[in-house]
Amino acid sequence: MRTKSTKKNRINVITLGCSKNVYDSEVLMGQLKASGKDVVHEQEGNVVVINTCGFINNAKEESVNTILEYMQKKEDGEVDKVFVTGCLSERYKPDLEKEIPNVDQYFGTTELPGLLKALGADYKHELIGERLTTTPKNYAYLKIAEGCDRPCSFCAIPIMRGKHKSTPIENLVTEAEKLAANGVKELILIAQDLTYYGLDIYKKRNLAELLENLVKVEGIEWIRLHYAFPTGFPMDVLDIMKREPKICNYLDIPLQHISDDLLKSMRRGTTKAKTTKLIHDFRAIVPEMTIRTTLIVGYPGETEAHFQELKKWVSEMRFERLGCFTYSHEENTHAYNLEDDVPEEVKMERVNEIMEIQSQISWELNQAKIGQEFRVVIDRKEGNYFVGRTEYDSPDVDNEVRIDATKTYLKTGEFATIKVTEAEDFDLYGEVI
Repeated sequence: MRTKSTKKNRINVITLGCSKNVYDSEVLMGQLKASGKDVVHEQEGNVVVINTCGFINNAKEESVNTILEYMQKKEDGEVDKVFVTGCLSERYKPDLEKEIPNVDQYFGTTELPGLLKALGADYKHELIGERLTTTPKNYAYLKIAEGCDRPCSFCAIPIMRGKHKSTPIENLVTEAEKLAANGVKELILIAQDLTYYGLDIYKKRNLAELLENLVKVEGIEWIRLHYAFPTGFPMDVLDIMKREPKICNYLDIPLQHISDDLLKSMRRGTTKAKTTKLIHDFRAIVPEMTIRTTLIVGYPGETEAHFQELKKWVSEMRFERLGCFTYSHEENTHAYNLEDDVPEEVKMERVNEIMEIQSQISWELNQAKIGQEFRVVIDRKEGNYFVGRTEYDSPDVDNEVRIDATKTYLKTGEFATIKVTEAEDFDLYGEVI
């Protein structure tokens, strides 16, 4: 059947999942463009590449539903070909080939050259840092390492992404320079574990040296750190954060839980006492730091007492930013051998209780910002507001600053000094100074 799509020979890349997947899609698109292909991101095209997520149940479900949606479009003649790549495909390729056989081809997370070949393109090794970014023009993700060597019991990422592999400093600097030349002002450093950076190629934790090099890149004004691990955190990173205005006073450090019993079962390599001391040390060395963390509730064996301990600790620590997720029982992980014994409705109740505490903490911290001035980057215009962020906020997950667009004109991607006039639990309102 002939395709009904008017966009012939156009490749539409669809991205599901985390920022690491966004980065991978951008690299794929950069390679396709370099081979002269017409490529778009989540628009109309007769050839579709779905970059899937296979991390937890909800993400897997979304990926499978997206594949099925495009198989229907293929059957209806709206698209010609559908290729599937990414984490779900890496993890469940034989099952997917059996269950959804009419996908043209499945590729894993390390099979980019094969995927390009199937799309009629060549893999170009020399394309360091050549990406088609899909984020707003002022920020971009910079993936500094692939894979993970951590043995966390609940996590399937090492199965899908392999062992930790750092990207050399000179390659990352080249990439940052190319991004800056295209107008990017904020780099968001991502990896499964930033703190492990360099151990494989430099035989030491080398995140601080990478930062020393990245701050020299002209045009980059903010550098933000995502996904640090609490065990073996390289404290020299805090010295450069304190000294260098380009390094945002911000750290995303997923802590997952605080009960010693559960931390041990989760194979996190730390304790409540060590974790609490680490957070206190962060705040002593960089008092302005905003700390974002994520927690898991409903892990196998989590009792009401464990949960009450977690709640009390969240209230005491007063994290500036916090996300909470329900435990997902993932096959081939160490925790899969344990009984998933916390009912789903209890998991959801616990998430809601944690987020209620956090909402109150966030509201109180935001009230204290009224009357203060902040440097804000403008990400977009939404209705009658320009929407921006301070250095203490990451895109999509953190607080936003809203400025009345009927009173002021601001340029997307530019910085402005904003005085906060009102505050809610997760939003600030302000006016231009």
